[in-house]
Amino acid sequence: MKINYTQLPIKMHYFFFILAMGPILPFLPVYGKQLGVSPLIMGSITAILPILFLIAKPTFGFIVDYFRTKRKLTFIALLAVTSSCYILMYFLPALPGPFLPGHQFQNISCASLPLCDMDYHAVESCNSTKDTICHWICKDVNFSTRLSFHATKKETVISPNTTCLLNINETSLCQENIIKNYNCNVTCDNFEDNYCLYTSITFWGFVLLMSLGNIGFNVSNSISDAICFDVLGEGGQMGYGRQRVWGTIGFGIAAFLAGYTVDLWSQEETYKTYTPAFLLVFVFTSIDLICCRKLELPLMSESPNILKDIWTLLKLKPIVIFLCFTILAGIFDSFIIYFLFWYLEDLAIATGYMSEIKLIEGLIVAAETLGGEIIFFSLSGKILKKFGYGYTFTFCFVCYALRLGLISLAPTPWWVLPVEFFMQGPSYALCYTTIVAYASAISPPGTSATVQGIVAGMDDGLGYALGSLIGGILYKKFGGAITLKIFSILAVFSAFMYFILYTSYLKYKIPDTQNVEWRKPDDAQRHCVVAE
Repeated sequence: MKINYTQLPIKMHYFFFILAMGPILPFLPVYGKQLGVSPLIMGSITAILPILFLIAKPTFGFIVDYFRTKRKLTFIALLAVTSSCYILMYFLPALPGPFLPGHQFQNISCASLPLCDMDYHAVESCNSTKDTICHWICKDVNFSTRLSFHATKKETVISPNTTCLLNINETSLCQENIIKNYNCNVTCDNFEDNYCLYTSITFWGFVLLMSLGNIGFNVSNSISDAICFDVLGEGGQMGYGRQRVWGTIGFGIAAFLAGYTVDLWSQEETYKTYTPAFLLVFVFTSIDLICCRKLELPLMSESPNILKDIWTLLKLKPIVIFLCFTILAGIFDSFIIYFLFWYLEDLAIATGYMSEIKLIEGLIVAAETLGGEIIFFSLSGKILKKFGYGYTFTFCFVCYALRLGLISLAPTPWWVLPVEFFMQGPSYALCYTTIVAYASAISPPGTSATVQGIVAGMDDGLGYALGSLIGGILYKKFGGAITLKIFSILAVFSAFMYFILYTSYLKYKIPDTQNVEWRKPDDAQRHCVVAE
């Protein structure tokens, strides 16, 4: 096998860069959930972040295009700052009080539960206790009480030493029903500690570091793609997937390692310890920075007026339509990225798989990346060459619809594993390659990083914002399974609309890959203008 030493550094960068992100990125939403953040609040946070991506990506892309001689230095500095933000999360202080893992308790008696000392409770409520409403389901009667929990190894346990009744009237209610119902099943609501959580340094530190880290990662990813196309050279779009696949391999390995080691480190406790994940981020980032120093970036032609060239491009109707459907692709990716693990953990609680959920999550990420993504990133060039952008893009939306629908029908978290193994590749990997390759094909000379930033801003900027906000609202109102079905129906509609637009209009207006030699960037630009 002949090694292409010109392309080897970019392959190594993709591998170690995404290898460094794999241990932490998939687990950020459930890490926030463990802190006590609700689906609506997490959805709001992840809705605001992509708006910042929309601003940051074109801005940094413009900086890289404008200061072309400093591209590598700017890029390395951005990578270092990104990883530092994630690593600093490890040093946030732990939140006081217990963690409510499953919301359900079996065979509980309230006979011996004491009444809370309200003077003590008022002072200590934000330090060591958390309150909630619990619903008692007994043989002959059901009733609800307000309980206050103290931590036992950071988890909730109903016992006289860790639980007390907040209301004296509920104490008598509990005692009256205990005569006939000694053992009851208890279901507790989420803790009523929003004030304590959202005024803590832990919560705001998490929000700030997650925001900066995610912005840095998404900007770095966009610039990586632009640098990759620079290294591949003129007409090298079909070779992108063979470079990007190494990042997929790294992500799958890292996510599996993180999931396994976090479960192992946590010793089967429900409250997970993420120390090994942060250690992996530090080690792999250090290796990636060394690899980036070896990158040899070719000298590229400059644009005399970057902003004018970009504005001319964005006025073309086919480009506007392409960007609109890029936003829709981002909406589907956003919901899967931010809420798939959330749904898996809810499903695990309901089906009794919580003790091994991190292993399942790690295996799912490994299946996504080491299965479908490797295949479709590797074959994406041939698929695009054979079918062109339009039909490939339509096929991706069909795959999103099938993927989301199948996940909603999974009876246990383990059933999601084969779905992600087979469907991640033809949905995410092929769709992502189609988007970035098309962006490269239409870029005027000297504007590749800026155009990649704009397109990526639409995809994982505005698209992610809408997906996470809408997803958070729907998840809170209807639950995970129904929300997945709603997004599946939207994906079917998107596939149908793009197919109609492509066959009736876009097919004759945009540069395609079928039986056409790739043009020079300035030729590609003129082709678009003439077609319009």
